[in-house]
Amino acid sequence: MTVTTRFAPSPTGYIHVGNLRTALFNHLIARKAGGTFILRLDDTDPERSKQEYADAIQQDLEWLGLTWDRLERQSDRLDRYAEEADRLRAAGRFYEAWETPTELDLKRKKQLNMGQPPVYDRAALKLSADDKARLRAERGQGVWRFQLDQERIEWVDGILGPLSIDAGSVSDPVLIRADGQVLYTFASVVDDIDMGITHVVRGADHVTNTATQIQIMAALGAGHPAFAHHSLLTGAQGEALSKRLGTLSLRDLRAAGVERMALLSLMARLGSSQPVVLAGSIDELAEGFDLSQFGSAPTKFDETDLFPLTARILQETPLSAVAGEIAALGVPDALAADFWAVARANITTKADLAPWWALFRDGAVPVVDDEDRAFVAAAFAMLPDPPYDGATWANWTNAVKDATGRKGKTLFMPLRKAVTGQDKGPEMADVMRLLRKKPTL
Repeated sequence: MTVTTRFAPSPTGYIHVGNLRTALFNHLIARKAGGTFILRLDDTDPERSKQEYADAIQQDLEWLGLTWDRLERQSDRLDRYAEEADRLRAAGRFYEAWETPTELDLKRKKQLNMGQPPVYDRAALKLSADDKARLRAERGQGVWRFQLDQERIEWVDGILGPLSIDAGSVSDPVLIRADGQVLYTFASVVDDIDMGITHVVRGADHVTNTATQIQIMAALGAGHPAFAHHSLLTGAQGEALSKRLGTLSLRDLRAAGVERMALLSLMARLGSSQPVVLAGSIDELAEGFDLSQFGSAPTKFDETDLFPLTARILQETPLSAVAGEIAALGVPDALAADFWAVARANITTKADLAPWWALFRDGAVPVVDDEDRAFVAAAFAMLPDPPYDGATWANWTNAVKDATGRKGKTLFMPLRKAVTGQDKGPEMADVMRLLRKKPTL
């Protein structure tokens, strides 16, 4: 059996870290098994689905290196959904219903008041042919519901373990809206069967969907994939992320300078019993990926964790990988290697390169305490004009020490702050070597 997985986003917005978790897990399962990974755009909603979002989804996945073997669009498969809907009608598993949202809401409230589960009461099954004709004339086409067998639905989940849901506690799902739009629950089933999907990993909020989809698949004469439901992400303090996910889109994280392997390495281990380890490639991530190591508890995600990982990646990045960015700053070719050697140990993201080059090229705004102003002025007077070399800092500070009697921190810190405008950073010998202008007050 060829392992086949899919990532099926709706192109109604930009994908975020929550979506990424689903995409990554399915991608790694397929890659580890040498299988097939399908990108499937769930674009059956013509009003909300936008080509710009479809393009953005592909761009984000390409940036991450999560390449797909096939691209499918549900909007190209409407005829297949119609065929399978007819099969369910013929089998007596599909029925039309006409309740308005208000009527359904009143029914739910009445059930809750009576201590009953708020599930659809199947009133539409009791309608006569005349009733249906009258409602169709009054209200137009109805919705199409799938009639569940009211029995327990059981499966072994790849993360949550053995699960069992009583179909009697679940409403018969609406699979086709009154306007003819095929809904996710049905389209996804037909696609998974036709495309030979063997494994489905998605969020824990889909557990009930999985139960109903297992029955729909059985009604269509098919078995079901191996399902696994990962935990949902929360904020660092356990707060819901739902309102913030829009600000955690992959394109926003990319714009913030997050390196792709920092993001992938974190998301491949977050919520598991395995420690987060920076991987050098997706193949390396896939080799160590183990779905059974993930738990059911809500998973805390703190985007600030991405930046130390990004900094570590940059520290190990060779000059050849950033030569274009460095050249774009205007760094002379002769200084590029020295500049990168100094800068990469002192940046969090590539955006930090520009301020460092500005410092070396133009000098910094000096930070000088009042009690050190005369000392710094005298020291600057003793500093020759550039160019400077690796010995300049030692020679200069030794001369200042002999002239002023200062030593240790009282010597070095005021000069560092005056030259760089900062109280920490690269070795000052390296700073001096890169300075293009003599520091002044």
